[in-house]
Order: sequence, then structure tokens, then C-alpha cells
Amino acid sequence: MLSWLAPLLVLGLVVFVHELGHFLAAKWAGVYAPRFSLGWGAPLWSVRRGETEYALSWLPIGGYVRMASREDEMAAVLEGGTESPEAERSRHWDERSMIPHGPLPIPADRWFESKSLVQRLVILLAGVTMNVVLAVAVSIGVVATYGQPLVPPVVDSVVVGKPAAAAGVRAGDRVVAIDGTAVTRWEEVVSVISDAAGRAVTLRVARGADTVPLTVTPAAESVTGPDGATAVVGRIGVAVRQGVEREPVDAATAVRLGWRATWGMAGNVVQVLGRLVTGDVSVNQLGGPLEIARSSVAAAQSGAETLWSLIAFLSINLAVLNLLPIPLLDGGQILLQIAETAYRRPLPLVVKEWYARIGLAAIGTLFLFVTFNDLKRMLGGFFGW
Repeated sequence: MLSWLAPLLVLGLVVFVHELGHFLAAKWAGVYAPRFSLGWGAPLWSVRRGETEYALSWLPIGGYVRMASREDEMAAVLEGGTESPEAERSRHWDERSMIPHGPLPIPADRWFESKSLVQRLVILLAGVTMNVVLAVAVSIGVVATYGQPLVPPVVDSVVVGKPAAAAGVRAGDRVVAIDGTAVTRWEEVVSVISDAAGRAVTLRVARGADTVPLTVTPAAESVTGPDGATAVVGRIGVAVRQGVEREPVDAATAVRLGWRATWGMAGNVVQVLGRLVTGDVSVNQLGGPLEIARSSVAAAQSGAETLWSLIAFLSINLAVLNLLPIPLLDGGQILLQIAETAYRRPLPLVVKEWYARIGLAAIGTLFLFVTFNDLKRMLGGFFGW
């Protein structure tokens, strides 16, 4: 059951939140939105509240929102709602209601195209904004619930003949203080030792039930940094024990760390996109829906923390990717709205049609390519390729 519940939760929540953003913004701007669906495709069950039909649709992944737009048909195909307001008679028919729930025409001021540029941009950006909000909220929640991850200052092994061995450091020792200053994480140990080349420092280590003071003098070693510069640092010849512990944090720290983690993920997505353009990252490494489903199941098996972290990661991914200036994506639609405003009239229909076709072709090609990558990985793992 986990094999299909986990992907539904991950993909469903991320896409549904995105569409909810568009829906709420459309309501705010006064754009007529006759349907909001949890799931894609034709509704299995629905209820109407006011002028909007709220539906559960047959494919339970994500969601979609239908809003009154002259160019809604192409977007409907992508979002799973192939119906158009003019073509479908609503199951909630009411003679006093607007199309598709009744015979009344949609007022001119309720169409998406009738709104100001600012209102249209708010509607288009609302989905991305909601994905960012979801990613930040989940990241903060993960840190607040599970604490800040840290590598504990525990020695795993000692190199014979190095300063640590000469000072009596043993595998399993936990460094609790250096020169009287308490330490709780391995990076603090590395920082102090690196700055103490040739200078004796006092380590206080926990060994079983005892606390033992040890004096060690880090040996000076030359290292080359990522920028090519050479520096002299202290080394004592120990390796850290692999493993992560959790440090409880207060609410303010959870907010700060969650915010930092979200934008760190966003920066990584942008970096990967840039490396794809330059060719430093192969497109064969891209994953599609099958890979997301596999990752969702693996995350669920690893625990709630991993699953929620994956949701935050995919949500910020969706936000960044939707801002790309590709036709039919939010970024491409934003570019089109700005271009029409600058042009001071709607672009010729033939231009919009080709713009949509290019976007559809690009998205379709990408979808087929990443799905091929997924199948190749799955078959390769199955047959041992």
C-alpha cells in the first residue's frame, strides 16, 4: 500500500497546493472560477458552493482550477481538466447560474483577460508562491520537530604516529571541550584544531564514565582550497565516527534554519539548471514521475522526516521550474502577459497558437525524455545493466 500512498501524498500535496494558490488569487481578483478539483480529469464526486464546484476527480494526483479565460482550453489539457465552460453542461445546473452551471453568460469583467496586469501577474505567481510557502513551512516544521542535525564530536579511528595517537586519544572518545570551551559538534573540533597548527591545545574527552584531559599539538600541513589557494592548517590524525544526532532548537532558530534550508534548495535547483545549459550536467541524470514515485516510497520507508523533507524539496523545485520562461508554464505566461501589455493590444492569434504549441511540444518532449530515463534506470536495475 505504501508504494502508491506515498507518491499520492507527495505529488498530490505539492501540485494541489500550487493550484490552490491560483484558485485563491483568482477569487481575490474577481475572476470566475467554476471548478476547483482535488485530482485530475473528470469529477467522480462534486459539490457546489456559490459559483464554484468543488470536486474529487478520478486521477488522485494534484488538482486543477478552471477559470474563465479565452485561452483556457490548452491549459486545461495540461492540468487534467479537458472540459471547457462552454462545452460541458454542469451536473449542478441552475437556470440562474453562469456557464457551465447555468445558461447565463460570463460577465466581461469576470474573465482573466479583463483584469489589470498586476492582477493577472498575482494570479500567475500565486501557485509558485504557495509552493514556496509550503516548502518553508515544511522545512521549519521538520527542524522544530526533529531538531538541528549535527555530526557529534566522536572519534572513530586514530592514525598511528600522528599527534592524537601520541597524546593518548582513543577510538570512541567524545570531545566535550577544547581549552575549556565546550563543543557539541565535530565541525567545532575541526575549526579549533585547524587554527592551532604547532600550538598545544587541551582536549577534554568523555571515555566511558570518565572525563579525561589530553594535551595535543596539531601538526602543520599545507592544504589547497577550492579556489586554488594554499593554506597551513593543523591536523592531529583522527577520523570522525559517521552518524548524525539531533540538537533541539527554539522556535526562532527553527524559522531561521527552515528559511535557510528552503533557499539553499532553491539555489541548488538553479545551479543544476545552469549546469544543464552549460553541459556540465547530463540530461540523462534527470528524473521523471516514476523516479519521484520511487523516491517517495523510499522516503516513506525511511520515516516521516525524510518524507516531509522530500515534499519540501519537490515543492521548491516546482516553484523554480514553473518560473522558467517556457510557454504554458507560469513563467512563460507571465512573459506573454507582459509582452501584450507592452504591445498595448492582444498578440495575434497565430502568434499565441504557435507560442502554445512550442510550449506543449517542449513540455511533452521533456516528459517523454525523463520517463525514458526512469524506465532505463528501472530496467537497468532489474536486469543488472
